[in-house]
Amino acid sequence: MNNVYATDKIFIDKLVIKKSERRLYLLKEGKVIKEYPIMLGKNPVGPKRQQGDGKTPEGKYIIDWKNDNSDYYLSLHVSYPNAYDLAYAKTNDLNPGGAIMIHGMPGTLQRARELFSGPDWTQGCIAISNKHMRELWKLVKEDTPVTISP
Repeated sequence: MNNVYATDKIFIDKLVIKKSERRLYLLKEGKVIKEYPIMLGKNPVGPKRQQGDGKTPEGKYIIDWKNDNSDYYLSLHVSYPNAYDLAYAKTNDLNPGGAIMIHGMPGTLQRARELFSGPDWTQGCIAISNKHMRELWKLVKEDTPVTISP
């Protein structure tokens, strides 16, 4: 795999998250150019169905905004819930939740101790190291497609 360093002219065109592999893949023109290890929601198996279930969603989304003033080290908002998630929630009288992000580590050590109860510790977000988050931040623009698979 090639090392790619971000410049103003290089952006990836798709993110693929494989939950079972605990990996985030960055694609450019269909080729994986970089990959990162990830951490998921506390209850990672299966798709997110409702707020508070501790699951990371599964499906097709986009990065719809970036937050450089996050409680975690930078964050990219994933457009969960999508139309399918909303329909499922409505049919089953559930609140699907929201605020699913790809982010770095918590901003304070105390907060980190509260959260890290195992390899998967988020409320449903995708967490990566701060170093990797800095790289990802430079390579991703808004409207980048995201596929999250089991």
